[in-house]
Amino acid sequence: MEVIKIKNGINLNLIKTDKFKTNLLSVFLTVPLNENTITKNALIPAILRRGSNNLKTQEEISKTLEGMYGADFDCGLNKNGDNHVIKFYLESLNDDFIPEQGENMLKESIEKLTEIVFNPYLEDGIFKEEYVNQEKENIKQRIEARKDNKAAYARSRCVEEMYKDEPAGFFNYGYIEDLEKINSKTLYEYYQNLLKECKIDIFVSGKVDIEDTLKIIKENSHISNLNQRNANFIVNKIVSREAPQEKKVEEKLDVAQGKIVIGCDITFNENDLRDENLKCEAMLYNSLLGGSANSKLFQNVREKASLAYTASSSYVRYKSNIFINAGIEIENFEKALDIIRKQIEDLKNGEFTEEQIQNEKKGIISQINTIDDEQDTEIIYFLGQELTDTNETIDQYKENISKVTKEQIQNVAKKVKINTIYFLKD
Repeated sequence: MEVIKIKNGINLNLIKTDKFKTNLLSVFLTVPLNENTITKNALIPAILRRGSNNLKTQEEISKTLEGMYGADFDCGLNKNGDNHVIKFYLESLNDDFIPEQGENMLKESIEKLTEIVFNPYLEDGIFKEEYVNQEKENIKQRIEARKDNKAAYARSRCVEEMYKDEPAGFFNYGYIEDLEKINSKTLYEYYQNLLKECKIDIFVSGKVDIEDTLKIIKENSHISNLNQRNANFIVNKIVSREAPQEKKVEEKLDVAQGKIVIGCDITFNENDLRDENLKCEAMLYNSLLGGSANSKLFQNVREKASLAYTASSSYVRYKSNIFINAGIEIENFEKALDIIRKQIEDLKNGEFTEEQIQNEKKGIISQINTIDDEQDTEIIYFLGQELTDTNETIDQYKENISKVTKEQIQNVAKKVKINTIYFLKD
């Protein structure tokens, strides 16, 4: 990938690949997570997709994309470390595969995407009131629907309890009480400030010429109108953490199956953070604990003890967290918890073999090999590089995984402390 600074705080990220017949274009607007703005951020992509200055309705946008050989547009938002990322995508046919010669589909696609993101449809100089009210209701329904997916709800509630009153604990789509305070005028004013301050990353993935693409971007009026900025975002880094005070939270819902989510802190210290391969060591620890079908949680909690329908774990790099997830019969809570604790202790005691390590390395490297199989996956990987201010190629990533030793994994294991045990039951 090649990164080109367009203006201060605005980068063009070019991924040249011949693997696809399409170009995937993305615009990411990144700002720090903030309780006062998170609900507004959730509304922004929903409003922008409703219409632009030249394409005033979703129907006009859809009809235009259909005329571009079935180009596809999508948008949304993610939490990334302590950042909120508002994302926009447009996928269109590469110029080499267009039947009509002389068309410049890349230029047209960039024009349409930047039109939607940076030149919204306005009425009386602000967002259209009808669109704002409708999207506020849609976001409200989305927030209320959190509980529909019990596993996802349990995970998000555990995160909230672990990070009370901290950015990482905020719900991705914000809060119903904040929707009541937002109107067309205040939301448009926020959008204007957002565009002045946020980090902006434009990604182009496909069979493209760097010079031609750069020329298109520099001549794009919507991008030209953007100001220079000291981008307001958080550079994600693995952090040092103190040993937490373990707490237990129980919540009742109408569930057929209990959901355990255990949030753990990896209590790295300043000396640990000098280890450049810390991410890979923690990834392998997580893989041994619950990240694969051969992991301790899967084999011992689910298969041997038959205490869980599901048992797995995941690693959140930038918050130095491990999350353990299990779906159980509600009466088996204490038994399942005891066996889960034992798996954590066994890893601290080095009860895993070199053969297991090699198997987990193969599994992780196999997953890394799939990063460039999908354009959006590869873009998200390189966005992660942007938000961590690093430049690790996919080959370097695989090499770093292969170098991890048992001693390093055990060192991570000794630093894993349970922070919050969340149990969802009926």
